[in-house]
Amino acid sequence: MSTTLAWNRYGKSRVRLVKVRRPSTGAHEIVDLTIDIQLEGAFERVFTDGDNRSCLPTDTMKNTVYALARQDAIEHVEAFASRLADHFAAKPGVSRARIGAAEARWDRLSAGGHPHRHAFVQAGNEQWTTAVTRDPDGIEVSSGLTNLVVLKTADSAFAAYPRDEFTTLAETRDRILATSITAVWTYRRGATSFAAREAIRQSLLDTFASHRSESVQHTLYAMGQAALAACGDVVEITLTLPNRHHLLVDLAPFGLDNPNDVFVATDQPFGLIEATIRRSS
Repeated sequence: MSTTLAWNRYGKSRVRLVKVRRPSTGAHEIVDLTIDIQLEGAFERVFTDGDNRSCLPTDTMKNTVYALARQDAIEHVEAFASRLADHFAAKPGVSRARIGAAEARWDRLSAGGHPHRHAFVQAGNEQWTTAVTRDPDGIEVSSGLTNLVVLKTADSAFAAYPRDEFTTLAETRDRILATSITAVWTYRRGATSFAAREAIRQSLLDTFASHRSESVQHTLYAMGQAALAACGDVVEITLTLPNRHHLLVDLAPFGLDNPNDVFVATDQPFGLIEATIRRSS
């Protein structure tokens, strides 16, 4: 039987890195990353012939992360990931290097009514994400966030939709809207400033809170527009919003009314709404 190696990639996954920045004056800062390194290139003989002369050890990849982290303040994860991508793309045989990073969010604790200099709390599962790809055409940088859980109790409706013989959902002008936001935005090629992450996050939250929603789709599009307005270097954003349903409980069997007051939160099944919003010019 004749075979060929159609595609290949290899690398090191889930490299854990915690960097503490200790400025001579001011408070400490934490960077908490999980990094993935993936290389593509002329590695066919490693697979087909057991010839390892072009195979950079994945343990070396891990060590490289720590060595470069010592030399880099990691003020912006995108810039650090770009440095890693440049380093690995320069290795013999490598045609494409991809660095993925997930950053755990730490917030500063307060003590005595003031932000503490070196104590932090991790309040939820929210993470920042970054993906940097380096190939002969240059560097592409995408950033984002995931597991940002939000909920509002008013200004959300879902009505005037098509009905058929299997439709049982009641129309509503007043419902709970809850979701776990995943967002990925792509910077224009050549962008070097990545300081807009907090501004983009805040634009998503502000729009979710203030938008008078006719559907999850309606609010998603408004959030995407706001995110693009918050950073001129972002060319597009993809939003994923699972609808975390909160269903009104029927209390009539108990002789009680339920004026939009008591709900049951359900995990499955759930609606999943996704879209990419891109600048038109």
